[in-house]
Amino acid sequence: LFSPLLQKWAVFALSASSSLGCLSCLLGLAVSIGLTLGSQGRVLLAPCTFANVALAPVSRECPFDPTRVYVSPQCAVGWG
Repeated sequence: LFSPLLQKWAVFALSASSSLGCLSCLLGLAVSIGLTLGSQGRVLLAPCTFANVALAPVSRECPFDPTRVYVSPQCAVGWG
C-alpha cells in the first residue's frame, strides 16, 4: 500500500517518539525518587493534618498509606 521507504520513515518516527516518551518518563521517575529520598519521605506525608505522623495510616485525611500494599486483584492471582 505504501512504499517501503515511507514505511521505514514511519517506523523510525514512531520509534523516535516512543523513545522520547520513555526518556521523559524515566526523567520524571528519577526526579520524584530524588525528591523523595532528599526529603526522607516527609513530602509523602505532608498533606496529613495531625501532629503524630505515626498515626498517618489510620487517618482518613492522609492520602498515602505507607503500610498498605497496592496490588490489583489480577496481579495477586497472577492474571495481570
